[in-house]
Amino acid sequence: MSGPDLRGAAAIAGVAESDLGEVGPGRYALDLAAQAAGAALADAGLSTRDVDGLFCAIAGRGMAPLDVAEYLGVRPRYTDGTMVGGSSFVSHLHHAALAIAAGACHTALIVYGSTARSDSVHAGNGRGRLPAAPPETPSYEAAYRPRMPVTGYALAAARHMHQYGTTRAQLAEVAVAARQWARLNPRAFVRDPLTVEDVLASRIVSSPLSVLDCCLVTDGGGALVVTAADRAGHLRRPPVYLLGAGEAHWHRAISQMPDLTVTAATESSRRAYEMAKVGPQDVDVVQLYDAFTINTVLFLEDLGFCAKGEGGAFVSGGRIAPGGSLPVNTNGGGLSYCHPGMYGIFTLIEAARQIRGEAGERQQPDVTIALAHGNGGQLSSQATAILGSEQAL
Repeated sequence: MSGPDLRGAAAIAGVAESDLGEVGPGRYALDLAAQAAGAALADAGLSTRDVDGLFCAIAGRGMAPLDVAEYLGVRPRYTDGTMVGGSSFVSHLHHAALAIAAGACHTALIVYGSTARSDSVHAGNGRGRLPAAPPETPSYEAAYRPRMPVTGYALAAARHMHQYGTTRAQLAEVAVAARQWARLNPRAFVRDPLTVEDVLASRIVSSPLSVLDCCLVTDGGGALVVTAADRAGHLRRPPVYLLGAGEAHWHRAISQMPDLTVTAATESSRRAYEMAKVGPQDVDVVQLYDAFTINTVLFLEDLGFCAKGEGGAFVSGGRIAPGGSLPVNTNGGGLSYCHPGMYGIFTLIEAARQIRGEAGERQQPDVTIALAHGNGGQLSSQATAILGSEQAL
């Protein structure tokens, strides 16, 4: 059974981040969500009065859409609070396109905010944070005292190394490439030089992953404005069209993952490519959810950019770094740019900017098609979006 043909029916009309990095004890997740939302609406030439569809997820807030709507003063007629971890916002883009195609809303706002770093740094200083959610580790895993989520990703990395001969040095190449992109991005949180030797010498957090194989912990928010394609063409910025989207999930707990080396991105990307009528060979830039270095290796394989087991060799030699043959995570990714707990919305923001030609020193030439991929849980929820310029339609 096939769904509605969404290819080119909806477009991203505005994008923005909030302040990033460490915003301090006086600002909260909703503040950053609102800052990003206002900037994205201004980017599109719209205001909160135009918003009739709201899509959001904020860690620790079970009714995030109600919080965000109240804070922004909007009264949406269509609301989606899908929460599947960091892939939520790529899913929201898919859902927004479906809602717009069905006439359920006309202007969708997708928004996120988090003060993960300030919550940690200023804990106990009267920030009045919401209580942390109870641990979600299944009882049959809890006895082994895993350090989640890194332990789950370390298991996947160890299995990939055992099965395919992937090395720690190859994983380190992912972190080095991300840092090289971050050095071209003035908004990246970490921009110091980084070498493979630095990564290999850094402290092991959960073997075989070191601290430099792990994403940052930052504050930050992001927002997208999505509307019908014909309307987007009359707004302030060049439209970035949704060409295809797909979602999939096969497990929640890492111990229930059918194969530690194969993710549901194989399925989400197949659906996205089919809708977009393109393949990996047509993609100009790739934005991946790189919570850990193994993510990039697995997703490049599962999204079809190289064969299963060849990801380690594929990322070596600077292939995904500036000047390489496949630009990956051109903003610096979750490893060096920002990671406020859930990163997926930033893959879409950077993909849109590359298509609009607004990425500054890191801008790639002639970008017409970009892939953005979100990941949630422990390699659990996968969502893929293919975006394109007018030339790609």
